[in-house]
Amino acid sequence: MPEAMAQAPEAAGPDLGSLRQQYRSDKAALLDQLGVQGSSTRGVRKALQQLSRLTDQTLRELWSMAGFGPGFSLIAVGGFGRGELFPFSDVDVLVLLPDGSRPDEDAALKTRLEGFIGACWDLGLEIGSSVRTVAECVAEAEKDVTVQTSLLECRLIAGSKKAFTHLVERLAEAMDPKAFFVAKTLEMRQRHTKFENTPYSLEPNCKESPGGLRDLQIILWVAKAAGLGRSWDELARKGLATPLEARQIKANEALLSLIRARLHLLAHRREDRLVFDLQTAVAESFGFKAQAPSGATTAKGTRRASEALMKRYYWAAKAVTQLNQILLLNIQERLQSDVAGVDRLRPLNERFYDKGGLIEVASDNLYVQHPHAVLETFHLYQTTVGIKGLSARTLRALYNARSVMNARFRSDPVNRATFLKILQEPEGITHAMRLMNQTSVLGRYLWVFRHIVGQMQHDLFHVYTVDQHILMVLRNVRRFFIAEHSHEYPFCSQLAAGWDKPWILYIAALFHDIAKGRGGDHSDLGARDVRTFCHQHGISREDTRLIQYLVAEHLTMSRMAQKEDLSDPDVIAAFAKRVGNERYLTALYLLTVADIRGTSPKVWNAWKGKLLEDLYRYTLRALGGRAPDPGAVIEGRKREALSMLALHALPHQAHKALWDTLDVSYFMRHEPDEIAWHTRVLSRPIAQAAARGPAKAEDGAEALLDKCIVRARISPEGEGLQVLVYAPDQHDLFVRICGYFDSAHFSILDARVHTTLTGHALDTFQVVAPTMSEHYRELIAMVENNLAQAIDERGPLPTPTKGRLSRRVKSFPITPRVDLRPDEKAQRWLLSISASDRAGLLYGITRVLARYDISVQLAKVTTLGERVEDTFLISGAQLQVNKRQIEIETELLETLEG
Repeated sequence: MPEAMAQAPEAAGPDLGSLRQQYRSDKAALLDQLGVQGSSTRGVRKALQQLSRLTDQTLRELWSMAGFGPGFSLIAVGGFGRGELFPFSDVDVLVLLPDGSRPDEDAALKTRLEGFIGACWDLGLEIGSSVRTVAECVAEAEKDVTVQTSLLECRLIAGSKKAFTHLVERLAEAMDPKAFFVAKTLEMRQRHTKFENTPYSLEPNCKESPGGLRDLQIILWVAKAAGLGRSWDELARKGLATPLEARQIKANEALLSLIRARLHLLAHRREDRLVFDLQTAVAESFGFKAQAPSGATTAKGTRRASEALMKRYYWAAKAVTQLNQILLLNIQERLQSDVAGVDRLRPLNERFYDKGGLIEVASDNLYVQHPHAVLETFHLYQTTVGIKGLSARTLRALYNARSVMNARFRSDPVNRATFLKILQEPEGITHAMRLMNQTSVLGRYLWVFRHIVGQMQHDLFHVYTVDQHILMVLRNVRRFFIAEHSHEYPFCSQLAAGWDKPWILYIAALFHDIAKGRGGDHSDLGARDVRTFCHQHGISREDTRLIQYLVAEHLTMSRMAQKEDLSDPDVIAAFAKRVGNERYLTALYLLTVADIRGTSPKVWNAWKGKLLEDLYRYTLRALGGRAPDPGAVIEGRKREALSMLALHALPHQAHKALWDTLDVSYFMRHEPDEIAWHTRVLSRPIAQAAARGPAKAEDGAEALLDKCIVRARISPEGEGLQVLVYAPDQHDLFVRICGYFDSAHFSILDARVHTTLTGHALDTFQVVAPTMSEHYRELIAMVENNLAQAIDERGPLPTPTKGRLSRRVKSFPITPRVDLRPDEKAQRWLLSISASDRAGLLYGITRVLARYDISVQLAKVTTLGERVEDTFLISGAQLQVNKRQIEIETELLETLEG
């Protein structure tokens, strides 16, 4: 190559500065148009096309400066190839080389290419570049479907049109539409799995999530590959989409595109996720404002601007999901129309056919002529063996018959009977309800359900929208009745096996959170809704009362188990009175477990499961007329503990040295297994100290008990560690223990604190680490050694760690709450804490209590996602002074606020 051509980029150097300034100025003007406040989406496509054209023009200038020869082409590929460019998206280009060109062997060509790409970056274009010949492009496309997709949207920017046309022809020859369709649908399925197969993530990716822009792009990709059309209007003209569907797609595509563009502008970078930090700003750019929902009269009921945006996004994503399924099925049918037998129909009844495992309507206007067939579709889907979904024709008929599902449809006795029949079938309930929600039928039949579709929850522990959470809880209840899942929660499965009407629990699950977001107590409002539902659907008075009770009380059992002292007979008696009978207790227990499991993968743990099961068993005994008799309970636990100790060959009466120092409360709060473990650990050192007596302290026996004993084991619940601390009591012992666990990054789930008659603290902790090591023996040894050292050193209390708040906590903070009140016997005090979770929080709380010489006797630490609900049973002289109470509460609030 001539030397003059190799130096061309340098010669063009002086013009690069003015070109850069012009490009940035023009781009800024276009971005200002995209950022104009308002909810209109009409101009977004034009703005994105203008941004693409500006980039085209700038690239042509740079291409011209580079001085490539006549055989070279500059081609836009990928998203840029569509002729629409988002503010901070990559500019993907292909430099198409003449056949035989080898940059690795041609120094001048390599210099020219590097100069062109470098100039692009200098100008501010974030280039994603590839350099290939036609043959190399075809070879790469055959190996990688991503490359093939990127080249499918290629568009000539500058250079040789002949070379570009040759590339397009070679790619078309190499294209196998059926294989491409399969590859892209499998790729889509993988992508959906990554996002948990739901468009309702609280921080959705408006490009990649189910229902995002990518789901629309894949339709055009496979249609273009099959020669069926390049635009929505073309697909409509060829019968793959109806005119209404084409309009719906274009409207939702414009909304998603504008949201994505505004995300880029607000983040000042490529950001396709509607992250919490940006949701409010994006909402305000659309003109959304915070407002109180109907029925709400306080600030607590205020609906955020971001909620309005997200609800609109979810509705759009849901429509895209439905339309994606319809059009892809239509394209698949066109591609397979030449396969023998693919269109064979098997009659299911006079209105429906089985078309290759999919339900096919007999006519396009079936639902308009026979509205009863709408719910019949889902009952058929639920009960017919071999049916795995709905055909494109059926999905389209449902989508176009939404106006049929009106008030008259909802009040029709036949439809009500069919809906109840779906809930009462022995199988397929979860699949039927999910499909009904995906096709918008559930929200149109249950009008109250429609209001919570896409409704966000800002309580820091729900990770799903309300409708998805409800369907998750329904799934969890259903799994209790399926033998294949009995290993997950054996006790729940055992109870479910004896339950006669599972559909009662399904209805309760469907309604338990249905009144979220209306303002007021959603449990009470939901109870009214479900009572109306039961009356309309002819459910008996007795069953209605149970369902209504479950919806009204669905939070009660969780609160009791995680906040109350279950060793207190009065607590159990009060709960037993509230429940009333074993049937109500069992139903509430099953719904509670399913509800907690359905909030977030992080919320449920084995310890919560044990607390709920303990509350169930204690209450069941009380309902059976066996009111807790502390004396009998203690004797029973002692006998069982002694039986366990006998297996470990402890000397006769070895337990007395410890047990004689313990009071009733110890035996009421610990299970026999824990009592036996404590006894094995402590009986020998206590007996040795007692035998040697105070006079012989110099030989070290009593010195043994002047130091603390720490032992740990794998928790009997199978999650985390159970840690025993036995040490001379001191006012800051509890806070020191919490300080150690804080510094070692353990989370305390439960703490039981006792003081023996000899003045020693006997404390038991349930703790978990972020990642429990497989080498648990080393972890146990570390805790036993380091915690003992931390207690024995008795130096100044360590400074609490300042953990970073998560983005979600920053975006949706909750108001810290401190509630301090005497217990029913006015002997101790109950301290309830509610706040956003962060590292060091529990330690900070206990430091405040230690400063006022307050003893913690029981601690229940409940972490609900990123929110904590902690309860402490405390005592101390300072609590009797009103002024000190105010000081304590004030300091605790300051600690919670960080």
